[in-house]
Amino acid sequence: MDTQQTANRLVELCRLGENMQAIQELYADHIVSKEIPGTPNEVITGKDEVIKKSENWFKEVEEFHSSHISDPVVANNYFSCKMKMDCTFKKEGRMQIEELAVYKVDNGKIVEEQFFYNMPN
Repeated sequence: MDTQQTANRLVELCRLGENMQAIQELYADHIVSKEIPGTPNEVITGKDEVIKKSENWFKEVEEFHSSHISDPVVANNYFSCKMKMDCTFKKEGRMQIEELAVYKVDNGKIVEEQFFYNMPN
């Protein structure tokens, strides 16, 4: 898969709510995942760690009200998507989350992801 095909597949799976399948199918074993500075799991490495981080995040969600992922914008071996979610968390209550996700692709696998967002007040 080239970068466009990888990006399209990620978006397709996320729109179906199959985020964990996207990780299993599209992420390299040595993926590096970056959150905003100062947050838990600011930088983690490895597919197993990304799976664990994602599973823990989903466990904190009580209800998904809506979610949206934009079409990908591709430049060489990078792509980005805007993601919006409206969720109720078990501890924090209902939140609207909006973030920009940037991915790096090598040989059809996502090798790096980085998320940009503002923390809720």
